[in-house]
Amino acid sequence: MKTLSAVLLVPGCLALLAACGQTDDAKVAEQSAPKASEPVPRYSAEQFFQTTSYGLPGPAANVFSADGQALLISSDKEGVFNAFALPIDGGEPIQLTESEDNAMFAVSWFPEDDRILYTYDQGGNELNHVLVREEDGSHRDLTPGDDLKAAFIGWSDDGQHFYLTTTERDQQNFDLYRYSAEDYSRELVFENPGFQLSALSNDGRWLALDKPRTSADSDIYLVDLEASPATPVLITEHEGNIAYSSGGFTPDNRALVYSTNEFGEFSQDWIHDLESGEKTQLVVADWDVMYTVFSPQGRYRASGINADARTEVMIIDTETGDALDLPELPPGDLRNLRFSPDENRLALIVNSDVSPSNVHYVDLEAGSSRQLTNALNPSMQSEHLVASEVVRYESFDGLEIPAILYKPHGASADNPVPALVWVHGGPGGQSRTGYSATLQHLVNHGYAILAANNRGSSGYGKTFFHMDDKRHGEEDLQDIVYGRTYLETLDWVDADKIGVIGGSYGGYMVAAALAFEPEVFDVGINIFGVTNWVRTLKSIPPWWESFKEALYDEMGDPATDEERHRRISPLFHADNIVKPLLVVQGANDPRVLQVESDELVAAVQANEVPVDYVVFPDEGHGFRKRENRIAASEAYVRFLNTYLNPAED
Repeated sequence: MKTLSAVLLVPGCLALLAACGQTDDAKVAEQSAPKASEPVPRYSAEQFFQTTSYGLPGPAANVFSADGQALLISSDKEGVFNAFALPIDGGEPIQLTESEDNAMFAVSWFPEDDRILYTYDQGGNELNHVLVREEDGSHRDLTPGDDLKAAFIGWSDDGQHFYLTTTERDQQNFDLYRYSAEDYSRELVFENPGFQLSALSNDGRWLALDKPRTSADSDIYLVDLEASPATPVLITEHEGNIAYSSGGFTPDNRALVYSTNEFGEFSQDWIHDLESGEKTQLVVADWDVMYTVFSPQGRYRASGINADARTEVMIIDTETGDALDLPELPPGDLRNLRFSPDENRLALIVNSDVSPSNVHYVDLEAGSSRQLTNALNPSMQSEHLVASEVVRYESFDGLEIPAILYKPHGASADNPVPALVWVHGGPGGQSRTGYSATLQHLVNHGYAILAANNRGSSGYGKTFFHMDDKRHGEEDLQDIVYGRTYLETLDWVDADKIGVIGGSYGGYMVAAALAFEPEVFDVGINIFGVTNWVRTLKSIPPWWESFKEALYDEMGDPATDEERHRRISPLFHADNIVKPLLVVQGANDPRVLQVESDELVAAVQANEVPVDYVVFPDEGHGFRKRENRIAASEAYVRFLNTYLNPAED
């Protein structure tokens, strides 16, 4: 487990996967190929972002309403994320929260009525509160106060209680509270001494805690909340570097599902029996097992496999051991699988490169499915979008670098196009296939994209994952540099017009590329990127405390590694930057403070180098508002058309 991946980022039985509605690359490619006689229109950023985003709450939530007639979803249908009730009969979504400013995300229905839980922060500052919307439409903050962060954990078996975590007692640690579903009275269940609270059994007895020790080594502890005192007990005693992380408890409250890379390069899912302590293998594949979840009574088990930047899902009927035969669904990755309480129905999301996330309702008894949303802007056609291709290229030392390649329609040896190397966040993130309005907008405007999964990316084994530990801005930066080298080998790419773009850690890599390899890329776009590791690592939010040790193991301790942090920080080498730069920043960002971008922009301006600077006063680390996503994407294309491909003007 590489903790920084979670905090800096900007929502095995492979023979059975076809039955579960997996991506059919041939179908997706066919969808994305316009007829040769029809030119592909240029769509505006506003058109791309009029595409509506939909998401389902987490696996611990009640996604189906008490009467079974609606799903609880989050959507930016009105421009800012709000909670909606989505009728399963195909009716229009019913808005349940009405924020025009702060994004509000659905958390869960109450099990016996039409109340909901939802969460929001203030302008992207990540200080989330959890609120209830009453049946009469009134709202109540269940976690009031300043400078605290709260989250939902789950429901009790009988539906009479729900559990929230909050940092109100200690900003560095999340304590666990049990709330009455009737009157919202609460009691402190567990005072956290410094762990990550990961999962709670449905009977409220067992609590799973994760404890990262280093970026490669972590443990799981169990707490019997009925014991006195309720003391964390280590269940993953081991030697050497092994990563363990909690999944969830089985529906019968008898076992914990957990992930480990103990037995090879890739993470597997195992079962820990709560009574005997016996551990048994549950799901294994030739890639990382991303998750395993159960239907409410345990009839079905669903697992997701991170198969070469795509999610492959298998659903097993635990009574028969057979794969669940789903009705036909559109091509794409299956996401957010959520079963109804009676286990006869299923809600899920289907997403592909050329089709944004749509919510589907599956009746397992009838063997039928219904698409409940139409996310793509009706003024656009999916065949005008571009299906990606998974490719690999060699870096400076011969290491094979996985990447996702987008080729604009019409690009050819006779019509070469400019290109960008896209760098994901993390540093341990991963660029994956799937719909991205930002990337498709760039590709639609004639820019090829190579989304590189440089060393240190997740999904390609633990050796690859840890190749960048305390080497950031060095070998991993060369992987990005060699991304340009790869693009230059493609006869449909204009080898004289190649830039670099990325967000969060990817934004750092953009600034590092321009500062440390100043002649390689022709332009750079830094989105929410770290520029001063000395400041960033000394100013981490207090709620990161439980994994600070692992963070410092990954990046280096600012108390002892400041010299290296200065060496790899672009801000201190900004006088090297000679190529045009666009910087995008959220004023409320608690991870990458605005002062970092302010100082970088000033330093580049002092070089008399073109630099554009866009600050969003109502955003944090990433975008919550559609209007801001539109403005940012317009800024990317405008900047590129000015400095990388002036012919576009």
